[in-house]
Amino acid sequence: MIKDLICVACPLGCPINVTLDENGTVTDVTGNTCKRGFEYANTECTNPTRSLTTTVKVDGGKLPVVPVKSSSALPKGIMFECMKVINAACLKAPVKIGDVVVKDILNTGIDIVATNEVKA
Repeated sequence: MIKDLICVACPLGCPINVTLDENGTVTDVTGNTCKRGFEYANTECTNPTRSLTTTVKVDGGKLPVVPVKSSSALPKGIMFECMKVINAACLKAPVKIGDVVVKDILNTGIDIVATNEVKA
C-alpha cells in the first residue's frame, strides 16, 4: 500500500510517498528532501503522535482558565482519554508557567503543564 503525506517535520512541507508492507511496516519513503522526512513518515504511519494544547479550569483566579500543553507528543489514539482527564482537572490560583497540571497522564510519562500564569 502507498500513502501520500505532506511532511511537517521541517518548513519545506515535502510531498512524500510512503510504501507499507502487508503488516503496516514502512518499507520505503520517497519525496523527502531531508532525513527527518523518513522519521516523520515512519511515525505517522505506524504510531502517530500529536502535541496536546487546551485549557484547564482555575478556581479563585483572575481568569477562569489557564492554557496548558503536553510536555511532549502523545499517541494520537489516546487524545480523547487524555482530554477526559484534563477536563476533570481544576487548579487553585495562583498558577505559574511550567506548573505541572497533570503528572504522567495516562501513564505515558508525559506531563500536562501550564503555559501561562493566572493570578489569584
